[in-house]
Amino acid sequence: MKKGFHYEKNLPHQIGAVNAVLSVFDNVHKKDNDRGENPTLSFVGERYKNNIHQIQSDNQIDKSPDYSNVLDISMETGTGKTYTYTQTMYELHKRLGIYKFVIVVPTLSIKAGTEQFLKSDALKNHFRLDFNLEYGQAEIELYVVESQKTKKGKRTNPMPSEIVRFVQADNTQKIHVLLLNMGMVNSKTMKGEDNGNDGSILLKDKFDKPFEAIGSVNPILIIDEPHRFDDNNKTWQSLLNLNPQYILRYGATFNDRFKNLIYRLSAIDAFNQDLVKGVIAYITDIQGDDGTKIKLVESNNNQAIFELIENKKSTQKFTLNKGENLQKIHHHIDELYLQDLKSGRVILSNGIELKTGDKINPFSYANTVFHAMIRQAVKVYFETEKALLNRVDKIKPLTLFFIDDIKGYRDGDDIVGSLKSDFEMIVKDEAKKALEKAMIGTDFYRSLQMVLADVSATHGGYFSKDNSSDDEKIAKEIGEILHDKESLLSLDNPCRFIFSKWTLREGWDNPNVFGICKLRSSGSETSKLQEVGRGLRLPVNEFMSRVKDTDFKLNYFVDSSERDFVAQLKADINKAAEHEIIPVVFDDNLFEKIKSAYSDVKRRILINELYELGLIDDDDNLLAGAYETIKQKFPNAFNYNALKQGKIANSDDKQKTKVAMRTGKYDELKSLWEAINQKAILQYQISEQEILALLVDFLGQNKAKFTMTGISTKTQEMIKTTDKLIDFKTNESIENTPFEPIVTLNYRQFLQKLSQKSYIKMTTLHQAFFELKNDIGIDKFMNDETVRMIDKGFNDYLLKHSLNKFEIGYQKISNQIHPTKLTDKNGLPLPEIDINQDWGVLGDNKPFESFLFERVFFDSDIERQNMTAEDVQEVVVFTKIPKNAIKIPVAGGETYSPDFAYIVKTAKGDVLNLVLESKGVKDKDELRQRENHKIRHAERWFNAMNEQGAINVRFVTQFESDRVVDIIKQNLSGFTEK
Repeated sequence: MKKGFHYEKNLPHQIGAVNAVLSVFDNVHKKDNDRGENPTLSFVGERYKNNIHQIQSDNQIDKSPDYSNVLDISMETGTGKTYTYTQTMYELHKRLGIYKFVIVVPTLSIKAGTEQFLKSDALKNHFRLDFNLEYGQAEIELYVVESQKTKKGKRTNPMPSEIVRFVQADNTQKIHVLLLNMGMVNSKTMKGEDNGNDGSILLKDKFDKPFEAIGSVNPILIIDEPHRFDDNNKTWQSLLNLNPQYILRYGATFNDRFKNLIYRLSAIDAFNQDLVKGVIAYITDIQGDDGTKIKLVESNNNQAIFELIENKKSTQKFTLNKGENLQKIHHHIDELYLQDLKSGRVILSNGIELKTGDKINPFSYANTVFHAMIRQAVKVYFETEKALLNRVDKIKPLTLFFIDDIKGYRDGDDIVGSLKSDFEMIVKDEAKKALEKAMIGTDFYRSLQMVLADVSATHGGYFSKDNSSDDEKIAKEIGEILHDKESLLSLDNPCRFIFSKWTLREGWDNPNVFGICKLRSSGSETSKLQEVGRGLRLPVNEFMSRVKDTDFKLNYFVDSSERDFVAQLKADINKAAEHEIIPVVFDDNLFEKIKSAYSDVKRRILINELYELGLIDDDDNLLAGAYETIKQKFPNAFNYNALKQGKIANSDDKQKTKVAMRTGKYDELKSLWEAINQKAILQYQISEQEILALLVDFLGQNKAKFTMTGISTKTQEMIKTTDKLIDFKTNESIENTPFEPIVTLNYRQFLQKLSQKSYIKMTTLHQAFFELKNDIGIDKFMNDETVRMIDKGFNDYLLKHSLNKFEIGYQKISNQIHPTKLTDKNGLPLPEIDINQDWGVLGDNKPFESFLFERVFFDSDIERQNMTAEDVQEVVVFTKIPKNAIKIPVAGGETYSPDFAYIVKTAKGDVLNLVLESKGVKDKDELRQRENHKIRHAERWFNAMNEQGAINVRFVTQFESDRVVDIIKQNLSGFTEK
């Protein structure tokens, strides 16, 4: 049985918008009309103007109204505009008897989403049951007008049947809603000008044109995404032909062209009130991208003239004819042709239109960057999925890809190098990598198995041309993407990647979009905030309930042509903080602003306190000077120079959960903790000649991989600052992405860098490359990425072959042990710790008395069992060891940290210092080779530390069926404290 969304009622930011509209109609005069028509709403004298003025004052709006019949409701993307205007329809029906509405949306994808929403049983049940029949038995009757496909030899219906039904409907107990898209509004059918309309069919015995017939019912018109309906274009004029009594415009983007703005929920409000996700931007760059641009200078029907701009100066002009490849201008461009030419503009083969003066970045059109972005997006997707499936209420994430190569996606089956085949190869590769690290038996592990079972099922697409396709598979994809969000979000549905050519750029939404990958430019200057809007909405869990308990982030991927993406996004968000308007009443919005920064504040207690302080009157009006006093009392809520701390966070400065340590127990653990925090260096017991042999063997095994080069991804995450509203922290990483050979270093520089990185002598490196000169032409690959690839690969090789092809040893070194993860610099236990991913996930179970902390946290089920399932009387104290706390060095340069430390005392006074590595697998044979090697290194390390230290420590690996009590018994047998 399919699950439906669970909606929340009376959310303050939505109720504020609903009440703003209702307040416009305070003291309105209502006149009933003929059957099938809305009552006429009118005002006496200046009442309408006064209402608007009062609403703007209450809502701190400083935009001058024009007092027309157009009411503007500005709500940031992802905050529930559709729900808000739906509740507004219910309220207008209940209070004023308005029962006929026309909703107009700009695109077919938005129309499909709106239709699904308004028709859903979940919505009907919500307004009937969750509001305790406040709206009686009222429910929405939806009329969707579709374009009429003309068959050869047949005439179209002159009056669409849905319009006839809508106009003739007279059941006032229902809310009748006519849904149109922009294309339909501008059609000849609506104007009554198509060939099939001969004037013979009349509605109400006098209307033969749909516009006139609809206008006769005195509708209320609702416009979604108003920036797409410029009031100077023909669409707006057509909408006025609907004769609407009032027009309600809902959107995030008005381009500051308001009529009567009565409610505003800005971007800064949305972020500060935890109504949307935060954003992390990934900017994929390429070595050599120096900001070069290709500019269209002029064009006619036959040819186009471009100029190459390097170092901000025009260096060369090129003349191209229709069909020619832009690779003629810059060698980094792959397969980009002039498809169509007209005066002042050209159409490229990827569908992008360039006008005179427009510029493109040639590096954006290199397939290497294209593939690097896909790989980065897929890799981050699986990291996100792992975290979300680890929740008690699981969340299925989606990633959206905006592409221009529709043919490569739709027709790419079994075509090597096509977008589809390359994408599926990357998904398969990244899923395999994730599966190697995933814990067996977890939901994430099973999800990866499902991915690998059928990679083709993991993705689907929607493009405007799909509407004319009769392919059943494509139809199924469109159905899920546009019409069946619930199915797409099911954990059983393998589809998690969605492709589109900007068709889904606006209006379409799915709350579980956690990634948007913008492959190459959209060719437009859309607001960056509007672009990320498809993924800002808060997610729903497997039970279709909205989740608000986590600081979720949207991962947004762009190429180097949008290096200023972050700056532009920041500017969009910061616009809302340019001025402050003084409120006159203590309302829900003001309380929520305070509560967003001070979560423990209770409304009733605060109201009473403000009243006693003489800051508000009996009607909650703010008295003279009250607002400034409230700001001083709650300064963090009114900091207009910074976002709420933690909402848009530095990746190293996220909101932390603190857990108290039972510091009295640390004394018992102290000796063991200090012993395992000793430092020791790893010694390779191997000669230089043996290193050469290993290096030659490694390079020989990996000679096919020498097609890598420097693709880098800059990760930029919005963070809080003190002097600006928001800023971004940049991290940069290198990805192993297939690429054409690039030489950026000479041979000596290359050897020097590789020697410094790998600690291998330059002479040894040179000798290895010389021995393999016939297999590896290293002179073609001398760049920083090759240095990184060889170093990382050889380190993995050393770990894999250590203790087999060569021996290792450990030598303790003198060092200062404190501070540690548990202690300060003086060796004293910390009163509390900040829980992060190194410690694991917080659990609700009560910890044993012997556990070092007041709460439990774990990475796996076996760890949870150790802490909550079976208390062992002899255990005096034990603790989970956080990741990277001990850092035992292993071959290849990595480190290793075990899971638990136990102090066990027997009745005889014997003491067991036990360190445990917990593995959720059946036995040693099921351990991955990499893990097995690390455990063998740990065994060597503990043996060396026991020989060189003051206490004896037992290191044991625990498998799935091993109970801690049995491990302790086995190790206590015949044990005597050293």
